[in-house]
Amino acid sequence: MNVPNNLKYTKDHEWVKLEGDVATIGITDYAQEQLGDIVYVDIESLDDEVDADETFGSVEAVKTVADLFMPVSGTVTEENEALGDNPELVNSDPYGEGWMVKVKVNDVADVAALMSAEDYEKLVSTKS
Repeated sequence: MNVPNNLKYTKDHEWVKLEGDVATIGITDYAQEQLGDIVYVDIESLDDEVDADETFGSVEAVKTVADLFMPVSGTVTEENEALGDNPELVNSDPYGEGWMVKVKVNDVADVAALMSAEDYEKLVSTKS
């Protein structure tokens, strides 16, 4: 399982990469592995202000659908349009080409409060 040290994580298996006041958000390697082959990504919050822990979209895999939860409050400014034709990018490159949304964060301190890679690894190791 890949858990990059330069990202922050949530208990709901989203990752966050902060650049200035813009956060790129996706699901973790662990999450995509648990879901299986992803066939559709539905982002329903483009241009919306979304509070932390609210749903910003969903991921559909062959056998299940999972909600995507916003790690921090902010406005969704961009969605990864490549996922429309290639949702499998979430499986093959969850931390790169498989990102979900970019968000203008209301308070960058909220990102610092998320889990470190080490804390996230501890969380998922208890689930294995």
